[in-house]
Amino acid sequence: MLAELLAAWIGRQRWFGGKGRPIDELSIDSDVELTPGLRHLIVAVWQDGSRDRYQILLGERSHQLPDRLTHALIATIDDTYLYDAVHDPERAAWLLDGMAHDETRSGLRMRHVSGAEIDTSQRSLVLGAEQSNTSLVYGDAYICKLFRRLIPGVNPELEIITALAARNAPHIAQPYGWIEADLDGTDTTLAIMQEYLSTANDGWDLALTSVRDLYASPPEITAAEAGGDFAGESQRLGIATAQVHRELAAAFPIEIVEPHEIKRMAETFRRRLGRAVSEVPELREHARVIDDVYHQMELLTGEVPVQRVHGDYHLGQVMRTPTDWVVLDFEGEPGQPLAERRALSSPLRDVAGMLRSFDYAARHLLAGRPEAGELEPRAQEWADHNRAAFLDGYVEGGGVINQADAALLRAFELSKAVYEVVYEARNRPTWVSIPLAAFRPRS
Repeated sequence: MLAELLAAWIGRQRWFGGKGRPIDELSIDSDVELTPGLRHLIVAVWQDGSRDRYQILLGERSHQLPDRLTHALIATIDDTYLYDAVHDPERAAWLLDGMAHDETRSGLRMRHVSGAEIDTSQRSLVLGAEQSNTSLVYGDAYICKLFRRLIPGVNPELEIITALAARNAPHIAQPYGWIEADLDGTDTTLAIMQEYLSTANDGWDLALTSVRDLYASPPEITAAEAGGDFAGESQRLGIATAQVHRELAAAFPIEIVEPHEIKRMAETFRRRLGRAVSEVPELREHARVIDDVYHQMELLTGEVPVQRVHGDYHLGQVMRTPTDWVVLDFEGEPGQPLAERRALSSPLRDVAGMLRSFDYAARHLLAGRPEAGELEPRAQEWADHNRAAFLDGYVEGGGVINQADAALLRAFELSKAVYEVVYEARNRPTWVSIPLAAFRPRS
């Protein structure tokens, strides 16, 4: 009966990855009592012959739920109210306490980072912004990311932030603890708790504020002269990015990619371009320009170092604290297999991702606006101004971008833009013009 009730409920949750498709079956793979009134469930959901697993903190109350928890109700069985307990500070406090004391319950393991002290008096609050996970903020001290859809294996973010913290690396949010269990015989990360940057500002929001200031300025005011010029921050972000890459290179192995492997990568990019052109005809007129960039990549004759990288780097993944930039979410690109997210790559992949993010920030506010054509030159100016500042900072921070690197960087950037064109065509057709601008010649 519980499985049937969970199946009816889970399909309505925004973090459920199978929305829009019927659930063929839901089974409970694991059911662990953490404390009276709180159970930890791992459920298997079958759809179209494939299985995904999710974790649920199941709360139980024998009386009517208070108003603050009615939105979390799952079902009622024999006068017992079942609900999503992540929204209940009284129940969610157990997670904090469990990590602080290295609790183990029937294979569910709560751990804290060696040397870290956890204040268990902090009260939790669920953040409402995330789509695929659930994040709980404990006071103004910690943020715990609970992975709803479970992928067997150690999450790349846990692996990276604990390694960097052990080196006292800057530009990361300090880790405090994690929760793990065995899934398919593999240690699997269920949650990660880090320092909560309560006084920090989101990089994307800061960039958009700068763009708005420029658009509101008289036409003769340049991006460098506008009151909200972001270039100084872009340069500092470039420095921080290079320093993070240096720390990753010191903490994890480095390998070398030979020229023939670069050629194979270019062919992979070409195949993706071919599929994208078939799906989005507007790309066809840019295909030769893109192919020329891939050809320049193929002409590289030197070895290319590869290392652990962020993998999904953009302005939404960085926070500006009162003192510096901090990089978040080292999970890699969502939806990709865990092995691919942990794979070594050129740090220029991250650089390219941030350059694309500057272009998006510049044009985001133009989507669907009648004056978009009139403001496009200003958008291009803002993007060029901040891209240049970021690259200057990256080199200043120790990053390397020589002539050969520039060819590889441009290929990474256009490959990312091709992906974006397809994504926007499928999900936000009015935004397709944003990534299409990447293929126009730059000054």
